[in-house]
Amino acid sequence: MNAPNQIAIETPCIKICVVDPETGFCIGCGRTRGEIGGWLGMSPEERRAVMGELGHRVEQLTKRKTRRGGRAGRIQALNGG
Repeated sequence: MNAPNQIAIETPCIKICVVDPETGFCIGCGRTRGEIGGWLGMSPEERRAVMGELGHRVEQLTKRKTRRGGRAGRIQALNGG
């Protein structure tokens, strides 16, 4: 719950923060380290623009990582499954 004066900021974070060394994208949300670090300083429009690209990025992660079960397989492994 947010404090009374705080505004909720939309985020794609799913709390699986591992950056793929080949692409530079987080396997959890698809953002780069720079985007993750600068997220709170971005305008709502900038955040929406990044979020508009995340589906494509995550799809690319899945295609590139098929030998390890793709993105879903890596997330499952991180969660102990």
